[in-house]
Amino acid sequence: MFLVTSGDLRLAANQICWPAQRDLEERLISVFADMGVTLRRSFPVDTLQGHGFISSQRMGMDVFATIPPEAPLIFATAAWQYTHHVLPGMRFHRGPILTVANWSGKWPGLVGLLNLNGSLVKAGLPFSTLWSESFDDAFFLEALRKWIDSGAIHHDLSHVRDLDETLLPSDIRQIGQEQATALRARKAILGVFDEGCMGMYNAIIDDEILNPLGIFKERLSQSALVARMRTVTDEEAQGVRSWLDTRGVRFVTGSEEATQLTDAQILAQCRMYIAAMRIAADFSCDAIGIQYQQGLKDMVPASDLVEGLLNNPERPPVYSQQGVELSAGDALPHFNEVDEGAAVDALVTNRCWKALGLDPSTTLHDVRWGETLDIDGQKQFVWVLQISGAAPASHFRNGYAGAVSERQPAMYFPLGGGSLKGIGKAGEIVWSRVFVEDGALHADIGRGTVADLSDAETERRWRETTYQWPLVNAIFHGIGRDAFMARHRANHVSIAYAEDAAKALGVKAAMLSALGVKVHLCGHIEGLI
Repeated sequence: MFLVTSGDLRLAANQICWPAQRDLEERLISVFADMGVTLRRSFPVDTLQGHGFISSQRMGMDVFATIPPEAPLIFATAAWQYTHHVLPGMRFHRGPILTVANWSGKWPGLVGLLNLNGSLVKAGLPFSTLWSESFDDAFFLEALRKWIDSGAIHHDLSHVRDLDETLLPSDIRQIGQEQATALRARKAILGVFDEGCMGMYNAIIDDEILNPLGIFKERLSQSALVARMRTVTDEEAQGVRSWLDTRGVRFVTGSEEATQLTDAQILAQCRMYIAAMRIAADFSCDAIGIQYQQGLKDMVPASDLVEGLLNNPERPPVYSQQGVELSAGDALPHFNEVDEGAAVDALVTNRCWKALGLDPSTTLHDVRWGETLDIDGQKQFVWVLQISGAAPASHFRNGYAGAVSERQPAMYFPLGGGSLKGIGKAGEIVWSRVFVEDGALHADIGRGTVADLSDAETERRWRETTYQWPLVNAIFHGIGRDAFMARHRANHVSIAYAEDAAKALGVKAAMLSALGVKVHLCGHIEGLI
Protein backbone atom coordinates (compact mmCIF):
# COMPACT_ATOMS: atom_id res chain seq x y z
CA MET A 1 0.00 0.00 0.00
CA PHE A 2 1.16 3.53 -0.78
CA LEU A 3 1.65 6.46 1.61
CA VAL A 4 1.38 10.11 0.63
CA THR A 5 1.36 13.31 2.64
CA SER A 6 0.91 16.99 1.91
CA GLY A 7 2.41 20.01 3.59
CA ASP A 8 2.54 23.76 3.43
CA LEU A 9 3.77 26.08 0.70
CA ARG A 10 5.91 27.78 3.33
CA LEU A 11 9.30 26.10 3.74
CA ALA A 12 9.71 27.08 7.40
CA ALA A 13 6.38 25.48 8.32
CA ASN A 14 7.30 22.25 6.55
CA GLN A 15 10.69 22.08 8.23
CA ILE A 16 9.30 22.74 11.71
CA CYS A 17 6.48 20.19 11.33
CA TRP A 18 8.58 17.47 9.68
CA PRO A 19 9.75 15.71 12.88
CA ALA A 20 6.13 15.18 13.97
CA GLN A 21 5.23 13.91 10.50
CA ARG A 22 8.21 11.57 10.46
CA ASP A 23 7.14 10.14 13.82
CA LEU A 24 3.60 9.60 12.55
CA GLU A 25 4.81 7.79 9.45
CA GLU A 26 7.15 5.53 11.43
CA ARG A 27 4.28 4.53 13.71
CA LEU A 28 1.94 3.86 10.79
CA ILE A 29 4.49 1.78 8.91
CA SER A 30 4.99 -0.33 12.03
CA VAL A 31 1.25 -0.83 12.60
CA PHE A 32 0.70 -1.82 8.98
CA ALA A 33 3.64 -4.23 9.21
CA ASP A 34 2.07 -5.87 12.27
CA MET A 35 -1.00 -6.47 10.12
CA GLY A 36 1.05 -8.03 7.34
CA VAL A 37 1.06 -5.02 5.01
CA THR A 38 4.03 -3.12 3.58
CA LEU A 39 3.30 0.60 3.64
CA ARG A 40 5.55 2.21 1.04
CA ARG A 41 6.32 5.92 0.96
CA SER A 42 5.49 7.19 -2.52
CA PHE A 43 8.32 9.71 -2.78
CA PRO A 44 11.64 10.32 -1.01
CA VAL A 45 12.35 12.77 1.76
CA ASP A 46 14.07 15.89 0.44
CA THR A 47 17.18 16.13 2.62
CA LEU A 48 18.21 19.45 1.10
CA GLN A 49 14.84 21.06 1.89
CA GLY A 50 14.74 19.34 5.27
CA HIS A 51 11.30 17.73 5.04
CA GLY A 52 9.30 15.02 3.31
CA PHE A 53 6.05 16.81 2.43
CA ILE A 54 4.48 17.32 -0.97
CA SER A 55 4.90 21.08 -1.16
CA SER A 56 3.22 22.13 -4.42
CA GLN A 57 0.43 21.11 -6.75
CA ARG A 58 2.89 20.21 -9.50
CA MET A 59 4.90 18.02 -7.15
CA GLY A 60 1.71 16.26 -6.06
CA MET A 61 0.71 15.54 -9.65
CA ASP A 62 4.15 14.10 -10.38
CA VAL A 63 4.09 11.92 -7.25
CA PHE A 64 0.67 10.49 -8.08
CA ALA A 65 1.87 9.67 -11.59
CA THR A 66 4.15 7.06 -9.98
CA ILE A 67 1.41 5.42 -7.84
CA PRO A 68 -0.52 2.47 -9.34
CA PRO A 69 -4.04 3.91 -9.81
CA GLU A 70 -5.76 0.81 -8.36
CA ALA A 71 -3.52 0.52 -5.29
CA PRO A 72 -4.79 1.19 -1.74
CA LEU A 73 -3.72 4.73 -0.82
CA ILE A 74 -3.06 6.12 2.66
CA PHE A 75 -2.89 9.87 3.15
CA ALA A 76 -1.34 10.69 6.54
CA THR A 77 -0.72 14.08 8.11
CA ALA A 78 0.58 15.50 11.36
CA ALA A 79 0.42 19.13 10.22
CA TRP A 80 -1.67 21.69 8.45
CA GLN A 81 -1.64 20.82 4.76
CA TYR A 82 -2.67 22.36 1.46
CA THR A 83 -5.33 20.08 0.00
CA HIS A 84 -4.78 21.18 -3.59
CA HIS A 85 -1.32 19.56 -3.49
CA VAL A 86 -2.95 16.11 -3.54
CA LEU A 87 -6.53 16.59 -4.71
CA PRO A 88 -5.68 16.39 -8.45
CA GLY A 89 -4.05 13.00 -7.95
CA MET A 90 -6.89 11.76 -5.77
CA ARG A 91 -9.46 12.71 -8.42
CA PHE A 92 -7.89 10.18 -10.77
CA HIS A 93 -7.06 7.51 -8.20
CA ARG A 94 -9.31 4.44 -8.44
CA GLY A 95 -8.11 2.44 -5.44
CA PRO A 96 -9.49 2.83 -1.90
CA ILE A 97 -8.35 5.94 -0.02
CA LEU A 98 -7.78 6.20 3.73
CA THR A 99 -7.05 9.57 5.36
CA VAL A 100 -5.23 9.47 8.72
CA ALA A 101 -4.15 12.10 11.25
CA ASN A 102 -2.44 12.33 14.59
CA TRP A 103 -4.36 13.61 17.62
CA SER A 104 -2.34 16.53 18.92
CA GLY A 105 -2.84 20.16 19.82
CA LYS A 106 0.72 21.15 19.02
CA TRP A 107 0.82 19.44 15.63
CA PRO A 108 -2.52 20.20 13.92
CA GLY A 109 -2.81 17.13 11.73
CA LEU A 110 -6.48 16.71 12.58
CA VAL A 111 -7.13 20.24 11.26
CA GLY A 112 -5.43 19.36 7.98
CA LEU A 113 -7.32 16.07 7.86
CA LEU A 114 -10.72 17.74 8.25
CA ASN A 115 -9.94 20.15 5.42
CA LEU A 116 -8.96 17.33 3.10
CA ASN A 117 -12.01 15.30 4.10
CA GLY A 118 -14.34 18.23 3.44
CA SER A 119 -12.68 18.78 0.07
CA LEU A 120 -13.05 15.10 -0.86
CA VAL A 121 -16.74 15.28 0.07
CA LYS A 122 -17.20 18.36 -2.13
CA ALA A 123 -15.36 16.62 -4.99
CA GLY A 124 -17.55 13.53 -4.64
CA LEU A 125 -14.61 11.21 -4.00
CA PRO A 126 -15.15 8.16 -1.74
CA PHE A 127 -12.74 7.75 1.17
CA SER A 128 -12.44 6.41 4.70
CA THR A 129 -10.89 8.30 7.60
CA LEU A 130 -9.17 7.60 10.94
CA TRP A 131 -7.29 9.43 13.71
CA SER A 132 -5.37 8.44 16.81
CA GLU A 133 -3.17 9.80 19.55
CA SER A 134 -0.92 6.76 19.86
CA PHE A 135 -2.01 4.43 17.00
CA ASP A 136 -2.32 1.52 19.40
CA ASP A 137 -5.87 2.07 20.70
CA ALA A 138 -8.67 -0.38 19.94
CA PHE A 139 -10.76 2.17 18.00
CA PHE A 140 -7.94 2.81 15.55
CA LEU A 141 -6.67 -0.75 15.22
CA GLU A 142 -10.08 -2.36 14.73
CA ALA A 143 -11.13 0.20 12.12
CA LEU A 144 -7.80 -0.05 10.31
CA ARG A 145 -8.12 -3.83 10.06
CA LYS A 146 -11.60 -3.38 8.53
CA TRP A 147 -10.20 -0.98 5.96
CA ILE A 148 -7.29 -3.27 5.03
CA ASP A 149 -9.70 -6.16 4.62
CA SER A 150 -12.54 -4.37 2.84
CA GLY A 151 -11.34 -0.92 1.68
CA ALA A 152 -14.01 0.89 3.70
CA ILE A 153 -14.80 2.10 7.24
CA HIS A 154 -18.33 3.01 8.30
CA HIS A 155 -18.48 5.24 11.37
CA ASP A 156 -21.57 5.67 13.56
CA LEU A 157 -23.35 8.82 12.34
CA SER A 158 -26.61 8.27 14.21
CA HIS A 159 -26.27 11.71 15.81
CA VAL A 160 -27.14 13.33 12.45
CA ARG A 161 -30.73 13.66 11.22
CA ASP A 162 -32.37 15.75 8.52
CA LEU A 163 -34.42 18.75 9.60
CA ASP A 164 -38.17 18.26 9.46
CA GLU A 165 -39.43 21.84 9.27
CA THR A 166 -42.95 20.85 10.22
CA LEU A 167 -41.69 19.99 13.70
CA LEU A 168 -40.43 23.52 14.32
CA PRO A 169 -42.73 25.83 16.30
CA SER A 170 -44.69 28.02 13.90
CA ASP A 171 -43.34 31.31 15.26
CA ILE A 172 -39.76 30.15 14.88
CA ARG A 173 -40.39 28.87 11.36
CA GLN A 174 -42.06 32.16 10.41
CA ILE A 175 -39.12 34.31 11.55
CA GLY A 176 -36.66 32.19 9.58
CA GLN A 177 -38.81 32.23 6.47
CA GLU A 178 -39.23 36.01 6.71
CA GLN A 179 -35.47 36.46 6.86
CA ALA A 180 -35.01 34.23 3.81
CA THR A 181 -37.61 36.22 1.89
CA ALA A 182 -35.91 39.48 2.85
CA LEU A 183 -32.52 38.19 1.67
CA ARG A 184 -33.87 37.19 -1.70
CA ALA A 185 -35.73 40.51 -2.04
CA ARG A 186 -32.59 42.54 -1.35
CA LYS A 187 -29.73 40.30 -2.35
CA ALA A 188 -26.46 40.21 -0.45
CA ILE A 189 -22.87 40.73 -1.59
CA LEU A 190 -19.83 38.92 -0.25
CA GLY A 191 -16.61 40.87 -0.73
CA VAL A 192 -14.01 38.21 -1.56
CA PHE A 193 -10.42 39.42 -1.23
CA ASP A 194 -8.80 36.65 -3.33
CA GLU A 195 -10.33 33.18 -3.34
CA GLY A 196 -8.98 29.75 -2.42
CA CYS A 197 -6.90 30.42 0.69
CA MET A 198 -4.25 27.82 1.56
CA GLY A 199 -5.58 25.22 -0.84
CA MET A 200 -8.98 25.00 0.87
CA TYR A 201 -11.03 23.69 -2.02
CA ASN A 202 -13.95 23.03 0.32
CA ALA A 203 -14.05 26.75 1.20
CA ILE A 204 -15.03 27.77 -2.34
CA ILE A 205 -18.74 27.82 -3.25
CA ASP A 206 -19.45 28.08 -6.96
CA ASP A 207 -21.72 30.91 -8.08
CA GLU A 208 -24.26 28.47 -9.51
CA ILE A 209 -24.79 27.03 -6.01
CA LEU A 210 -24.51 30.32 -4.12
CA ASN A 211 -26.59 32.67 -6.26
CA PRO A 212 -29.98 30.93 -5.83
CA LEU A 213 -29.82 31.89 -2.14
CA GLY A 214 -29.70 35.56 -3.14
CA ILE A 215 -25.98 35.81 -2.36
CA PHE A 216 -23.42 37.05 -4.86
CA LYS A 217 -19.67 37.69 -4.82
CA GLU A 218 -17.79 40.92 -5.37
CA ARG A 219 -14.36 39.66 -6.35
CA LEU A 220 -11.78 41.98 -4.87
CA SER A 221 -7.98 41.96 -4.79
CA GLN A 222 -5.79 42.02 -1.72
CA SER A 223 -3.53 44.40 -3.62
CA ALA A 224 -6.41 46.90 -3.59
CA LEU A 225 -6.54 46.55 0.18
CA VAL A 226 -2.84 47.41 0.46
CA ALA A 227 -3.33 50.38 -1.85
CA ARG A 228 -6.28 51.63 0.20
CA MET A 229 -4.25 51.28 3.42
CA ARG A 230 -1.84 53.85 2.01
CA THR A 231 -4.62 56.44 1.92
CA VAL A 232 -5.37 56.13 5.65
CA THR A 233 -3.79 58.90 7.67
CA ASP A 234 -1.59 58.42 10.72
CA GLU A 235 -4.21 60.28 12.77
CA GLU A 236 -6.98 57.90 11.65
CA ALA A 237 -4.91 54.81 12.42
CA GLN A 238 -3.93 56.18 15.83
CA GLY A 239 -7.60 56.83 16.55
CA VAL A 240 -8.35 53.09 16.22
CA ARG A 241 -5.39 52.22 18.46
CA SER A 242 -6.47 54.75 21.08
CA TRP A 243 -10.04 53.39 21.07
CA LEU A 244 -8.70 49.89 21.77
CA ASP A 245 -6.38 51.18 24.49
CA THR A 246 -9.30 52.97 26.16
CA ARG A 247 -11.37 49.74 26.11
CA GLY A 248 -8.59 47.90 27.91
CA VAL A 249 -7.01 45.79 25.15
CA ARG A 250 -3.48 44.89 26.25
CA PHE A 251 -0.86 44.94 23.49
CA VAL A 252 2.27 42.91 24.27
CA THR A 253 4.82 44.99 22.39
CA GLY A 254 8.55 45.19 21.86
CA SER A 255 11.04 46.76 19.48
CA GLU A 256 12.30 43.76 17.48
CA GLU A 257 10.26 43.57 14.25
CA ALA A 258 11.24 39.98 13.43
CA THR A 259 10.10 38.46 16.71
CA GLN A 260 7.98 40.98 18.63
CA LEU A 261 4.78 42.94 18.14
CA THR A 262 5.65 46.57 17.49
CA ASP A 263 3.61 49.74 17.52
CA ALA A 264 4.27 50.13 13.79
CA GLN A 265 2.74 46.71 13.11
CA ILE A 266 -0.33 47.61 15.16
CA LEU A 267 -0.82 50.90 13.32
CA ALA A 268 -0.59 49.05 10.00
CA GLN A 269 -3.37 46.74 11.23
CA CYS A 270 -5.43 49.79 12.19
CA ARG A 271 -4.97 51.11 8.66
CA MET A 272 -6.12 47.79 7.25
CA TYR A 273 -9.25 47.90 9.42
CA ILE A 274 -10.21 51.32 8.11
CA ALA A 275 -9.33 50.40 4.51
CA ALA A 276 -11.38 47.21 4.67
CA MET A 277 -14.42 49.06 6.00
CA ARG A 278 -14.15 51.69 3.28
CA ILE A 279 -13.80 49.17 0.45
CA ALA A 280 -16.75 47.21 1.83
CA ALA A 281 -18.80 50.40 1.82
CA ASP A 282 -17.73 51.27 -1.73
CA PHE A 283 -19.09 47.94 -2.99
CA SER A 284 -22.04 47.69 -0.53
CA CYS A 285 -20.69 44.39 0.82
CA ASP A 286 -22.75 42.63 3.47
CA ALA A 287 -19.72 40.59 4.58
CA ILE A 288 -16.09 40.36 3.53
CA GLY A 289 -13.31 37.79 3.61
CA ILE A 290 -9.58 38.55 3.52
CA GLN A 291 -7.34 35.68 2.45
CA TYR A 292 -4.09 37.08 3.90
CA GLN A 293 -2.26 33.88 2.85
CA GLN A 294 -0.63 33.95 0.29
CA GLY A 295 0.77 37.24 -0.91
CA LEU A 296 -0.58 39.66 1.66
CA LYS A 297 1.54 38.03 4.38
CA ASP A 298 4.62 39.24 2.50
CA MET A 299 3.37 42.83 2.28
CA VAL A 300 1.64 43.80 5.54
CA PRO A 301 1.13 42.53 9.11
CA ALA A 302 -1.58 40.02 9.96
CA SER A 303 -5.24 40.70 9.24
CA ASP A 304 -6.53 38.89 12.35
CA LEU A 305 -6.90 41.88 14.66
CA VAL A 306 -8.86 43.56 11.87
CA GLU A 307 -11.13 40.55 11.45
CA GLY A 308 -11.95 40.31 15.14
CA LEU A 309 -12.96 43.97 15.19
CA LEU A 310 -15.15 43.64 12.11
CA ASN A 311 -17.10 40.73 13.62
CA ASN A 312 -18.23 42.77 16.63
CA PRO A 313 -20.95 45.49 16.61
CA GLU A 314 -18.95 47.30 19.29
CA ARG A 315 -15.85 48.39 17.44
CA PRO A 316 -13.80 51.49 16.65
CA PRO A 317 -15.84 53.88 14.49
CA VAL A 318 -14.77 54.21 10.86
CA TYR A 319 -15.69 57.15 8.66
CA SER A 320 -15.74 57.51 4.92
CA GLN A 321 -13.38 60.04 3.43
CA GLN A 322 -16.43 62.32 3.29
CA GLY A 323 -16.90 62.04 7.06
CA VAL A 324 -19.89 59.64 7.20
CA GLU A 325 -19.70 56.86 9.80
CA LEU A 326 -19.79 53.43 8.16
CA SER A 327 -22.12 50.70 9.52
CA ALA A 328 -22.51 52.55 12.80
CA GLY A 329 -23.23 50.20 15.70
CA ASP A 330 -23.22 47.11 13.49
CA ALA A 331 -20.83 44.28 12.73
CA LEU A 332 -19.43 43.77 9.26
CA PRO A 333 -19.22 39.96 9.27
CA HIS A 334 -15.81 38.71 8.24
CA PHE A 335 -15.25 35.15 6.99
CA ASN A 336 -11.71 34.28 7.94
CA GLU A 337 -9.41 32.78 5.28
CA VAL A 338 -12.13 33.55 2.69
CA ASP A 339 -14.09 30.47 3.78
CA GLU A 340 -17.29 30.95 1.82
CA GLY A 341 -19.12 28.28 3.80
CA ALA A 342 -18.46 30.41 6.88
CA ALA A 343 -19.54 33.46 4.86
CA VAL A 344 -23.01 32.09 4.21
CA ASP A 345 -23.20 31.03 7.84
CA ALA A 346 -22.13 34.44 9.18
CA LEU A 347 -24.55 36.28 6.92
CA VAL A 348 -27.49 34.11 8.01
CA THR A 349 -26.51 34.28 11.69
CA ASN A 350 -26.19 38.06 11.56
CA ARG A 351 -29.73 38.43 10.25
CA CYS A 352 -31.36 35.81 12.46
CA TRP A 353 -29.65 37.01 15.65
CA LYS A 354 -30.60 40.64 14.97
CA ALA A 355 -34.19 39.59 14.30
CA LEU A 356 -34.19 37.96 17.75
CA GLY A 357 -32.52 40.93 19.44
CA LEU A 358 -29.32 38.98 20.11
CA ASP A 359 -25.68 40.04 19.80
CA PRO A 360 -24.85 39.03 16.19
CA SER A 361 -21.10 38.66 16.82
CA THR A 362 -19.94 35.48 15.14
CA THR A 363 -16.73 33.81 14.08
CA LEU A 364 -15.33 30.61 12.71
CA HIS A 365 -12.73 28.54 14.55
CA ASP A 366 -10.46 25.67 13.67
CA VAL A 367 -11.53 22.38 15.20
CA ARG A 368 -8.12 22.29 16.78
CA TRP A 369 -8.01 19.49 19.37
CA GLY A 370 -9.71 18.20 22.53
CA GLU A 371 -9.67 15.92 25.55
CA THR A 372 -12.12 14.27 27.92
CA LEU A 373 -12.34 16.22 31.19
CA ASP A 374 -14.27 15.88 34.43
CA ILE A 375 -16.90 18.63 34.36
CA ASP A 376 -19.07 18.82 37.50
CA GLY A 377 -18.53 15.14 38.16
CA GLN A 378 -19.28 14.03 34.60
CA LYS A 379 -16.88 12.95 31.87
CA GLN A 380 -17.23 15.39 28.96
CA PHE A 381 -15.25 15.77 25.77
CA VAL A 382 -14.14 19.39 25.65
CA TRP A 383 -12.88 20.73 22.35
CA VAL A 384 -10.28 23.43 21.92
CA LEU A 385 -11.58 25.76 19.23
CA GLN A 386 -9.02 28.28 17.97
CA ILE A 387 -8.60 30.70 15.12
CA SER A 388 -5.67 32.99 14.50
CA GLY A 389 -7.12 36.01 16.24
CA ALA A 390 -10.29 36.76 14.24
CA ALA A 391 -12.73 36.13 17.11
CA PRO A 392 -14.74 39.15 18.33
CA ALA A 393 -14.03 40.47 21.82
CA SER A 394 -17.71 40.07 22.71
CA HIS A 395 -17.01 36.30 22.78
CA PHE A 396 -14.35 36.75 25.49
CA ARG A 397 -14.51 36.87 29.25
CA ASN A 398 -14.64 40.60 30.08
CA GLY A 399 -14.90 41.62 26.42
CA TYR A 400 -12.22 44.02 25.21
CA ALA A 401 -10.88 44.37 28.74
CA GLY A 402 -10.17 40.63 28.66
CA ALA A 403 -8.44 40.78 25.29
CA VAL A 404 -4.71 40.61 24.64
CA SER A 405 -2.89 41.17 21.36
CA GLU A 406 0.34 39.21 20.88
CA ARG A 407 2.65 38.90 17.90
CA GLN A 408 1.61 36.20 15.48
CA PRO A 409 4.06 33.26 15.09
CA ALA A 410 6.81 34.10 12.64
CA MET A 411 6.49 30.68 10.99
CA TYR A 412 3.20 31.75 9.38
CA PHE A 413 3.34 35.55 9.80
CA PRO A 414 6.75 36.88 8.77
CA LEU A 415 5.69 40.53 9.10
CA GLY A 416 4.07 40.04 12.48
CA GLY A 417 0.96 41.84 13.56
CA GLY A 418 -1.13 41.17 16.61
CA SER A 419 -3.87 38.65 17.25
CA LEU A 420 -7.05 39.37 19.22
CA LYS A 421 -6.69 36.82 21.99
CA GLY A 422 -9.08 35.97 24.79
CA ILE A 423 -10.79 33.14 26.64
CA GLY A 424 -14.22 32.18 25.36
CA LYS A 425 -16.81 33.23 27.95
CA ALA A 426 -19.04 30.60 29.52
CA GLY A 427 -22.43 30.29 27.84
CA GLU A 428 -24.65 28.55 25.36
CA ILE A 429 -23.73 28.56 21.69
CA VAL A 430 -25.08 27.43 18.36
CA TRP A 431 -22.41 25.76 16.23
CA SER A 432 -22.75 25.12 12.52
CA ARG A 433 -21.04 24.39 9.23
CA VAL A 434 -22.26 25.16 5.70
CA PHE A 435 -20.66 22.89 3.10
CA VAL A 436 -21.00 21.54 -0.45
CA GLU A 437 -21.93 17.91 -1.07
CA ASP A 438 -23.42 16.30 -4.18
CA GLY A 439 -23.40 19.68 -5.89
CA ALA A 440 -25.70 21.30 -3.31
CA LEU A 441 -25.40 23.35 -0.13
CA HIS A 442 -25.82 21.58 3.19
CA ALA A 443 -25.62 22.78 6.78
CA ASP A 444 -24.86 20.83 9.95
CA ILE A 445 -26.10 22.63 13.06
CA GLY A 446 -26.14 21.84 16.75
CA ARG A 447 -26.08 23.18 20.28
CA GLY A 448 -23.06 23.61 22.48
CA THR A 449 -21.81 24.98 25.76
CA VAL A 450 -18.63 26.92 26.35
CA ALA A 451 -17.22 25.45 29.56
CA ASP A 452 -15.97 27.67 32.37
CA LEU A 453 -12.69 25.89 33.07
CA SER A 454 -10.19 27.05 35.64
CA ASP A 455 -7.49 29.49 34.62
CA ALA A 456 -4.88 26.79 35.21
CA GLU A 457 -6.64 24.28 32.96
CA THR A 458 -7.18 26.86 30.23
CA GLU A 459 -3.52 27.84 30.44
CA ARG A 460 -2.51 24.19 30.07
CA ARG A 461 -4.69 23.82 26.98
CA TRP A 462 -3.29 27.03 25.52
CA ARG A 463 0.25 25.71 25.98
CA GLU A 464 -0.77 22.54 24.10
CA THR A 465 -1.96 24.56 21.08
CA THR A 466 -1.14 28.08 19.80
CA TYR A 467 -0.63 30.45 22.70
CA GLN A 468 -1.12 33.67 20.73
CA TRP A 469 -4.65 32.78 19.55
CA PRO A 470 -8.07 33.03 21.23
CA LEU A 471 -9.31 29.81 22.79
CA VAL A 472 -12.80 28.40 23.31
CA ASN A 473 -13.42 25.34 25.52
CA ALA A 474 -16.50 23.91 23.82
CA ILE A 475 -18.77 20.94 24.47
CA PHE A 476 -20.98 19.86 21.57
CA HIS A 477 -24.21 18.45 22.96
CA GLY A 478 -24.77 14.76 22.35
CA ILE A 479 -21.75 14.25 20.08
CA GLY A 480 -18.59 12.38 21.01
CA ARG A 481 -15.16 13.03 19.61
CA ASP A 482 -15.16 10.26 17.02
CA ALA A 483 -18.71 10.91 15.82
CA PHE A 484 -17.93 14.59 15.26
CA MET A 485 -14.67 13.84 13.45
CA ALA A 486 -16.31 11.25 11.21
CA ARG A 487 -19.05 13.62 10.10
CA HIS A 488 -17.55 17.11 10.03
CA ARG A 489 -16.98 18.46 6.52
CA ALA A 490 -14.37 21.15 7.22
CA ASN A 491 -11.50 22.26 9.39
CA HIS A 492 -13.66 25.20 10.46
CA VAL A 493 -16.76 25.42 12.65
CA SER A 494 -18.82 28.59 13.15
CA ILE A 495 -20.15 29.62 16.55
CA ALA A 496 -22.44 32.30 17.95
CA TYR A 497 -23.64 32.84 21.51
CA ALA A 498 -27.36 32.84 22.28
CA GLU A 499 -29.23 33.11 25.57
CA ASP A 500 -32.08 31.03 24.12
CA ALA A 501 -29.94 28.76 21.97
CA ALA A 502 -32.81 26.44 21.03
CA LYS A 503 -34.90 29.26 19.57
CA ALA A 504 -31.92 30.84 17.79
CA LEU A 505 -30.95 27.48 16.31
CA GLY A 506 -34.50 26.92 15.11
CA VAL A 507 -34.73 30.31 13.41
CA LYS A 508 -31.38 29.80 11.73
CA ALA A 509 -32.29 26.30 10.58
CA ALA A 510 -35.60 27.59 9.22
CA MET A 511 -33.92 30.41 7.29
CA LEU A 512 -31.31 28.10 5.79
CA SER A 513 -33.99 25.60 4.79
CA ALA A 514 -36.15 28.30 3.24
CA LEU A 515 -33.13 29.36 1.17
CA GLY A 516 -32.84 25.82 -0.19
CA VAL A 517 -29.98 24.62 2.02
CA LYS A 518 -30.31 21.01 3.20
CA VAL A 519 -30.19 21.27 6.98
CA HIS A 520 -29.01 18.47 9.28
CA LEU A 521 -29.53 18.59 13.05
CA CYS A 522 -26.60 17.14 14.98
CA GLY A 523 -26.60 15.79 18.52
CA HIS A 524 -29.04 16.86 21.22
CA ILE A 525 -31.18 19.88 20.35
CA GLU A 526 -32.72 20.43 23.77
CA GLY A 527 -35.73 22.72 23.98
CA LEU A 528 -36.64 22.67 20.29
CA ILE A 529 -37.44 19.25 18.81
